Amino acid sequence: MPLTALKVRHARPGRHADMHGLYLVVRDTGSRSWILRIQHRGRRRDFGLGSASDVSLAEARITVADYRRMIRNGLDPVKELGLRRKSAPSFETVARACYDAMRGGWKNGEHPSWMPSLENHVFPAIGKRPIDTVDSAAVLNVLEPIWLTIPETARRILQRIGTTLDYAHIKGFVPEEVSLRSVTRGLPRQMHQVTHLAAMPYAKVPAFMKKLTGLENSVGRNALTLTVLTAVRSNETRFARWGEFDLDAATWSIPGTRMKMKQPHVVPLSPPALVLMRRLRDERIELDSKLDDTQLVFPGLRGKAISDVTMMKAIRDMKITGITVHGFRSSFTDWTAEQTDFPKEVADKALAHRIPNAVEAAYRRTDFFDKRRALMREWATFVMSASDRSLNGAEVGRHHASG
Repeated sequence: MPLTALKVRHARPGRHADMHGLYLVVRDTGSRSWILRIQHRGRRRDFGLGSASDVSLAEARITVADYRRMIRNGLDPVKELGLRRKSAPSFETVARACYDAMRGGWKNGEHPSWMPSLENHVFPAIGKRPIDTVDSAAVLNVLEPIWLTIPETARRILQRIGTTLDYAHIKGFVPEEVSLRSVTRGLPRQMHQVTHLAAMPYAKVPAFMKKLTGLENSVGRNALTLTVLTAVRSNETRFARWGEFDLDAATWSIPGTRMKMKQPHVVPLSPPALVLMRRLRDERIELDSKLDDTQLVFPGLRGKAISDVTMMKAIRDMKITGITVHGFRSSFTDWTAEQTDFPKEVADKALAHRIPNAVEAAYRRTDFFDKRRALMREWATFVMSASDRSLNGAEVGRHHASG
């Protein structure tokens, strides 16, 4: 059945047909746009007609009639109406605009890996290319080097490139939809299997930390040091802001919006972590005169949050392979189980793990903060045992929790 103005306003995500090849495309973000699909010279062509917020249903139907009349008369609407811009924006420009348009519909207002994945793997190859020259072959060249080495990331990048090209089509930068369905046919089959993130045996962490703290001062080195000392996820470090830290109370309060389980998490800062944060604070104040609570603790290029690659670079600089940043959480877990008397639930709380049993979760209301502070002090003492004593900030005795 043909669309109505009411249906246009309330249509759910998907493609909704009207008449004569006119479609309303509703995306998950809520954006709505018009597309004309028609056979032209033996092949299917899609024409973007603009946003439904700017072009009414009646106006879209009038445009469809004009386009179809041109095609019947042997004319090309693209050339006649100048839909293809003489100087199309670059892929990177459109990708950043696409991200800004979509992020408003995300719970956290951003997706932590969306832009870094493009910055690391896509922009160096095709970022400067005009958006209307990016085709399946160009995307294939981007994915080939990473398709088997980082398969999950590669699949997400393919999806994000497709989203960017769809956005470009809706905005009129690309006159026809670019289908990427054939890209995977030119790539080897990925073996779908569950793999554990490589972790360093806990016994080797002190020597690792000695090498790490001996590196030249850098954002990556400092971010990785804090991540290991606090056993947090890398995203929680990458997006940390100064307002989350109370250095007098030696705590780091991470809001629920930034936590995987969407629950706020207070991290007790051990003496070495506190020494690190105070040094970073003093360096920032010396550089900026004042400290803004909204500032990122570990800013990257253009003031954006650093990526996981930044911390991994510190590991590569030490000529160490076969481990991941996330793997240090496993090192912490194994060390706690084998070298301390702290109960498992204290370690789980330190890692901000969700309690799988709903009944148990309902009754266990404590966050074991005091025990976690003792645990994190002991972990810091262990991992910094081979490092310069000045990095420890204070002599820390060995603590064990009861029961």
